[in-house]
Amino acid sequence: MRSRPRHVPHHDQRVRDAHRCDRRGRGGRRQARVTWWIPAAYAGFLALLVYRYATRRPRLADWPPQTSGALVSVIVPARNEAVNVEACIRSIVATAYRPLEVIVVDDRSTDGTAAIVERLAGVRLVRGAELPPRWFGKQWALVQGYRQARGELLLFVDADTRHHPELIPRAVRVLTAERVALVSVVSRQEMVTFWERLVQPHVFVALAARVGDLRRINRTRVEWDAIANGQFILTTRSAYETVGTHEAVRESVVEDLALAQTYVRHHLDIFLTHGEQYMATRMYRSLAGIVEGWTKNLATGVPLAFPPIPLVRRVAPYLMWLPALLWILPPLAWAVFGWWWAAVTTLISLGIWVAVYWAEGAPLWYALLYPFGAGVVAWIMIRSAWRGSARIEWRGRSYETGKATTGRTDARG
Repeated sequence: MRSRPRHVPHHDQRVRDAHRCDRRGRGGRRQARVTWWIPAAYAGFLALLVYRYATRRPRLADWPPQTSGALVSVIVPARNEAVNVEACIRSIVATAYRPLEVIVVDDRSTDGTAAIVERLAGVRLVRGAELPPRWFGKQWALVQGYRQARGELLLFVDADTRHHPELIPRAVRVLTAERVALVSVVSRQEMVTFWERLVQPHVFVALAARVGDLRRINRTRVEWDAIANGQFILTTRSAYETVGTHEAVRESVVEDLALAQTYVRHHLDIFLTHGEQYMATRMYRSLAGIVEGWTKNLATGVPLAFPPIPLVRRVAPYLMWLPALLWILPPLAWAVFGWWWAAVTTLISLGIWVAVYWAEGAPLWYALLYPFGAGVVAWIMIRSAWRGSARIEWRGRSYETGKATTGRTDARG
């Protein structure tokens, strides 16, 4: 049986087939290059962000301590702070700075906070009056403490902070040396429980995305660039009275940001510096506290850190949290381009979060679980967008936009 002759493609056909293969190869290489640059560009952006935040920030250690000078009145608002207040007060009293007076305003606590303060030496207890309408609790407590204070310098600190003996002396030195009206210090955030260590680093990366270069922000004349940390605010009495005290921001959920912006509005210089080795704080002790606290801040406070354009203030706060969504890249790369690029993006994502958790002092193995931390952040974003700024519940009180009223819901973290 005669075999059929094998068909031999025409020369032109072979050339066309070769061109098609070449085009497909070039297209695949171009696609691969594009795929590579997506995670690489994102990783580079985050690396630049971390570098700028880490290197372009003033440090409290750069100023020598000033152990004497004008009387400093330390005012500590305390509402149900029995767990924290004793350690806080003892650390303040142990400061190397003199003269000093310490005033604790018990904001109608129900957990024995006042009894603890009463037995401590070197501190004066002020029992807070009932919260007036259109006031938030912290501002009301701070104003009551200010009215009892005698110092030329006023220091407002949270009851969950702990101070190194040189914290106040160095902060006073910054205030006098830099000739500013307000100094605020960034503290070291203590993270003890699983959820604190997993979620809080995501939040701090988001905040770093907004803060960026502190040297640019300090002495800013742009109102929405002004930032202060309400855990530690040192100011001159004259400047504080010029801006209208905390009464000027009595209806603000995030009073520290609002107060800093009020100073800038009055053409007064502010200065934010890092003092992690001199001050520590533990913001939240449970997952519920983390979710509730950051929902409140994202919904009502963070928008103030952006230009006063409605669309910008509505959208920009959520863009800060994009680094938390880095975990989406590996499955996308796998679905579109295959396992190789999924592996590459996984390594990049993991490397970034190893660096983040290392910088925040959390065990590095938490980086393996970063998608779960990102999931909590996503839930916070959803709750914030859904709830909006109409109603806030915090520390046993219910607040609404434009007014503050007492309530029975306890949302303490």
